Amino acid sequence: MVLLSPSIRGLRRLLNICEQYARDHGLKYNVKKTQMMVFRAGKGPERIPSVFLDGVPVERVAQFRYLGHILTEDLRDNQDMERERRALSVRCNMLARRFARCSSEAKLTLFRAYCQCFYTCQLWVNCTASARSSIRVQYNNAYRILMKLPKYCSASGIFADAKVPDYFAIIRSRVAAFWFRIRNSQNEILRVCSECPENRIPKYWLAVHRGNNHK
Repeated sequence: MVLLSPSIRGLRRLLNICEQYARDHGLKYNVKKTQMMVFRAGKGPERIPSVFLDGVPVERVAQFRYLGHILTEDLRDNQDMERERRALSVRCNMLARRFARCSSEAKLTLFRAYCQCFYTCQLWVNCTASARSSIRVQYNNAYRILMKLPKYCSASGIFADAKVPDYFAIIRSRVAAFWFRIRNSQNEILRVCSECPENRIPKYWLAVHRGNNHK
């Protein structure tokens, strides 16, 4: 369960409601597994007051994994991109080791199934150029390793020859599909957020398709 509040006071009120609900229904929260993260607006306050659950202070963390996606207090996506880069490296090495003697067609099928997921890549809005470059290079190298190609061969050439989408094509596809679902959602809040001119996510999505965000 996730609670969101614009202030510590509001968060305390939400926790009080949860505590009362738990008492009324014979439930008990595991405070040791409960964590709090503060997203600062600008510099933010120097001191963050404590928040309590059942009289125990809630641990404050700098990052948190939610549904597999790593959130950080500075709202940057570098850590989540590194998570996916490492996962891609593990999957690639596993495929190269176990299926080294398979045909090229079988390897292509495996590559498409295991190396093109880029979980939650449509949310990578705030990150450094080096983080984007790192995961793109990992994707290129994964294909080279699996197909036993020279290390310095042209990435665009090998993907074009095999009719396999490169990193940029995958990102554009995932972003477009996600944007379509959000803008056509039955949830009015999601639709309004997707069309808000000050929202960073639509700006990022447009930049991806203009090619300004991945160069």
